[in-house]
Amino acid sequence: MKEVMAIVRINAMNQTKDALTKAGITSFTVTGRVMGRGKGLVDHQVLKAADAGDEYARALLGSGPRLISKRMILVVVPDDMVDLTVDTLISANQTGKAGDGKIFVLPATETYRVRTGEKGESILQ
Repeated sequence: MKEVMAIVRINAMNQTKDALTKAGITSFTVTGRVMGRGKGLVDHQVLKAADAGDEYARALLGSGPRLISKRMILVVVPDDMVDLTVDTLISANQTGKAGDGKIFVLPATETYRVRTGEKGESILQ
């Protein structure tokens, strides 16, 4: 069993949910809003406005590292569904531009269904 954690653009959520569902991955959790950054500096449109003298854009930039709003998707799948899950997330979110997101695959050692107390990979079905 693996946990697939994806950090994606907010505006890609509807297409991501649709793609996961069409791929047969119907159980996942999405956090409302996470803040983060990759190697890139900041949204280039905001930088351009700040450089042009827009005081609101300058206030947005502030000082120090800039954080961007994203969504985090968590999916726990059997080992044989990891590639399908990752491929689906990539195809739904890849634009070829910086900020498309990241995907992490982590071991999931145990899983339990709270309602019944069942445990193990079978509850993922």
